[in-house]
Amino acid sequence: MKKVVLIMAGLAFVACKKESNEHDFSKAPVVEKSELLTKASNFFKSVSTVTGEDIPQEKIDLGKKLFYDKALSKNGTISCNSCHNLATFGVDNKSFSEGDTKELGGRNSPTVIYSSLHSMQFWDGRAKDVEEQAKGPLLNPVEHGIPNAEFLEKKLRGIPEYQLLFKKVFPKDKEPITFDNLANAIGAFERKLIPKSKFDDYLDGNESALNDQEKKGLNSFIDNGCITCHAGVALGGQMFQKFGVYGDYAKMTGSKKMDKGLFDLTKKEGDQFLFKVPSLRNVEKTAPYFHDGSVASLKDAVKMMGKLQLNKDISDKDADDMVAFLKTLTADVDAKYKE
Repeated sequence: MKKVVLIMAGLAFVACKKESNEHDFSKAPVVEKSELLTKASNFFKSVSTVTGEDIPQEKIDLGKKLFYDKALSKNGTISCNSCHNLATFGVDNKSFSEGDTKELGGRNSPTVIYSSLHSMQFWDGRAKDVEEQAKGPLLNPVEHGIPNAEFLEKKLRGIPEYQLLFKKVFPKDKEPITFDNLANAIGAFERKLIPKSKFDDYLDGNESALNDQEKKGLNSFIDNGCITCHAGVALGGQMFQKFGVYGDYAKMTGSKKMDKGLFDLTKKEGDQFLFKVPSLRNVEKTAPYFHDGSVASLKDAVKMMGKLQLNKDISDKDADDMVAFLKTLTADVDAKYKE
């Protein structure tokens, strides 16, 4: 009887040991990335991978104040935020924006959110970074209308608060309030506008961040060749591309004016209809689309790009799926950056 008890106890011990091993999660196999996530990771990067410079908070705060200040226009009617409204994802949702005298600009105002991730600024890429870009609209007669840098410097030097703030941010400068320092501060603020989207969560390994339709759209986006131009962290913003590789863009978009893009700047025949490829981040919120704001519907824009750039007839189903994917790129900036 004693022998039977010992055998039963031994069996019970083995059973318990086996059950214990089955639930030992520390020994569970590592879950590998899905085929789609692996494929996507070859073309896209999460904003989590962006390691920006350590910017002093005082400079960011000064840049924010300047970004929202209408004193940076000749007649005091507009600020940077007027065209790049951070309450509406960095745009004003107009085809063309009104300047200091209510005259309309010649190209659509792109979102300022994520703009620091681009390798060039403006539709024709004439500025290398957000600091240089900040200067352009200020001196543009149709936009902020400031006649020259000295005019704005003198204007800001007459404001006691700016005397204190610039001195604090640029303490080593004999004259802190300069056009270069102003642009530097605005750029510092814009470099903080890199919010994390649902797609970034997915790229960071959370595969449940996207639903089935969004994943289908991501796969279609890749397989249709959209990643040729829209890849990287910003999903664009890194290169020039001809708008209308396989057709006349104006006929398809209904554009009222034919814009020749980079050609207007360089006068080189080969630059006709070349534009900087825009980032697709927040594209759901930044209509109307293209350099002239000629298309209001994101689905229409997707189908037009398929035909004009890839010579493909994107089906309604694929277009719907891709729009669902593109909406996962939506991300709002922190409330502390808003006015």
